[in-house]
Amino acid sequence: MAKSFMPEAGSMEEIRKIQLQGLQWTVRHAYEGSPLYKKRLDEAGVKPGDIRDLADLSRLPFTTAKDLQEGYPFPLLSVPFEKVVRIHASSGTTGKRKVLCYTQKDIDDWTHFFARCYEMAGLSREDRVQICVGYGVWTAGISFQMGCEKFGAMAIPAGPGNAEMQCQFLVDMQTTVMCCTASMGLLMAEEVHRQGIRDKIRLKKMIFGSERSSDAMRARIKELLGLDHMFDIPGMTELYGPGTGLDCLHHKGIHYWADYYILEILDPETLKPVPEGETGEMVVTTLSKEAAPLIRYRTRDITRLIPGECPCGSVLPRHDRLLGRSDDMIIFRAVNIYPGQIDHVLSGIDGIGSEFQVILDRKKDGKDYMTLKVERRQGIETGRNPELAKRVGEQIKKEILVSANVEILDYGTLPRSERKSRRVFDNREF
Repeated sequence: MAKSFMPEAGSMEEIRKIQLQGLQWTVRHAYEGSPLYKKRLDEAGVKPGDIRDLADLSRLPFTTAKDLQEGYPFPLLSVPFEKVVRIHASSGTTGKRKVLCYTQKDIDDWTHFFARCYEMAGLSREDRVQICVGYGVWTAGISFQMGCEKFGAMAIPAGPGNAEMQCQFLVDMQTTVMCCTASMGLLMAEEVHRQGIRDKIRLKKMIFGSERSSDAMRARIKELLGLDHMFDIPGMTELYGPGTGLDCLHHKGIHYWADYYILEILDPETLKPVPEGETGEMVVTTLSKEAAPLIRYRTRDITRLIPGECPCGSVLPRHDRLLGRSDDMIIFRAVNIYPGQIDHVLSGIDGIGSEFQVILDRKKDGKDYMTLKVERRQGIETGRNPELAKRVGEQIKKEILVSANVEILDYGTLPRSERKSRRVFDNREF
């Protein structure tokens, strides 16, 4: 029988025991190994021996991206340098690059739970996995590959971009699974369609990392490629990298690895827990991370916990797909808006494609104006532009409570990218 990478725990009660032991170890390890953590814990009046219950988590101080940036180049380091076997860095999209250290155990743990992702996605050892994400100092490429090899499937380390080569690999290698950003997934789907090679490929699953993907985008990719499943894989450099969870074959939320980290969903303003099922900011605490442990790290990612049991029967709890980041939030005419909300509205309108851009301007009258550029779905006639613009404007007003000037564009007008697509252009001067 093939090896399983799922936790041995058979209930949430057993997982909570793992969490308490891990929390106690992490606090002691960080306190003894990191001057920053020792100082923070002392200031909070908490000693490692004070952690006797999971409820004591709320007594611990928060860690933020600022701590990582100020501690550059080796922030939160809690082990001697001779134990560090690798570093990775974030893409630096929200400021100074965040660099994280890893011990061999950190790498082994990460590889193990990344293999769990492939198991959760229902892969077999016969699958062929084309890895189309960035290699180098980023956490993406190498982790997708390590997890794939540990799981036992064939890894095809193609890297990002180069649609022509990717298509050739899809045909020649008979790839069954592709790992990429959702933006690149759309780019590849359109390229396969353009080349007319769908009947020559065996692609059945896509695993999307790095960015939120709208329902409309996913529907378009599935339609063009004839996929069986598309999965969301969360991950950030601070928390190992990609692979910290995955939605199962039922796609009822992302199972996260509660045996490796504790996830809190807190109100980003009050930093108090929100009721289960309500949206808030993800705050994570690692349970066995050696080189750079995280204690109540504010991720800025916005999501919600999904209550109840998943139809798949897994003991692992679930959170929803990411709505966005708290620092991605747009404040427009006193309304707080996440790009994911606009995604959601557009996905419900027939005739609209998956690609859009939001442009914010402040005019001479001192007021803010929103322009929403939206593509028509392929095959929809230009003559429907006024009707579609009206429907989009009405739904945005109804669901998000703002007015937008809607421009309907031809399919394929907006740029495609193998990386994260930029959706919001804020030209206002504050």
